Amino acid sequence: MPVTVFIRYQLDPHQRAQFEQYSRNWLSIIPRCGGDLIGYWMPHEGTNNIAFALISFESLAAYEQYRARLRTDRESVANFNFAEEHKFILSEERTFLRQVTA
Repeated sequence: MPVTVFIRYQLDPHQRAQFEQYSRNWLSIIPRCGGDLIGYWMPHEGTNNIAFALISFESLAAYEQYRARLRTDRESVANFNFAEEHKFILSEERTFLRQVTA
């Protein structure tokens, strides 16, 4: 069964530009590692400390394989390190969704 991972990020509102760079870095990494990146979003108005991402997979098993690939991909590791070094992501939550309508 296909699944889509919904990620909710809580950000340091003073480092939104770093999160935007972090998001752009995933554009080539996620597909290479097996995910179908739907996109990253940040509010245009209103709340300034949240962001969202959606990534789809053929199955939960495909997601697990993707996570394993991320840990060995040089650019992926560098992007995780970038986030850790700059500490612009304060927390993240993952929800696994299944599509019920098209």
